[in-house]
Amino acid sequence: MSLSEIIVSEHSFDYQGIRLYWDQVSRAEATTDGSQKNPIIILHGWGASKKVMRPLAQMLAHHRDCYVLDLAGFGNSEEPKQAWCVDDYVDSVIAWAEHLHLVEFDLLAHSYGGRISLKLLSRSWGSRVQKVIITGGAGMKPRRSLRYYYRKYLAKTLKAPFALLPEPLKTKGLERLRATDLWKSLGSSDYSALSGVMRETFVRSVTEFLESSLPKITHEMLLIWGEQDEATPVYQGKRIEAGIPGAALVIIDGCGHYAFLDKPKQFVAIAEAYLSP
Repeated sequence: MSLSEIIVSEHSFDYQGIRLYWDQVSRAEATTDGSQKNPIIILHGWGASKKVMRPLAQMLAHHRDCYVLDLAGFGNSEEPKQAWCVDDYVDSVIAWAEHLHLVEFDLLAHSYGGRISLKLLSRSWGSRVQKVIITGGAGMKPRRSLRYYYRKYLAKTLKAPFALLPEPLKTKGLERLRATDLWKSLGSSDYSALSGVMRETFVRSVTEFLESSLPKITHEMLLIWGEQDEATPVYQGKRIEAGIPGAALVIIDGCGHYAFLDKPKQFVAIAEAYLSP
């Protein structure tokens, strides 16, 4: 069966006054085996979009329908009207699943999508989710280097004098500081590329660590990690595995943070074996 027999159609819905877009990826012809397989919801990572996840969805769609969302502020979806935290993204995913009238479904999430998934699965609403795959998932507190702490405390030192100023001088002073090359050099590449509401959303999201959510998750879960993942190193996958009784970790050699793009056939073979009834 070729990929030409897979249909990708884009749709949208309104959530709290913003437009969110999603793709349905499915076979051109309905299955004839009489089985009713759960659809798969697919969530992308920070800075990515449904377009990045589309090749994976097309491969998995030979066996079941896939729904791929552009999270708020990414891809074609509009930005939130104010800064969001992880729970806000969870709420939007729940609203989307209800818009699709999904009673039961499987979940596949990458990176920041994994962070959202951990929060979602720790809620009672997460009982609708059946099988879960998280690849290169974020949410665990990273190990910090001396360079990180140097940059952190230098930033605090640079900001300190402005705290003594009255408004509006304080705000104007901080705006000028953030525009300097020195300040920009202290931030991550993700942070530096952002502005406005998405910059604050990024800060609120990546500073929330989800170790406390793990004991609340009772789902069966497959964790697929790239051996060479530098964004969310393997030790973070091992931490999730240790914290969730139903989780099992598979490490793919020669892959980085995007294991499903580095070795797509191997990734899909592992995923399909797990998702099969």
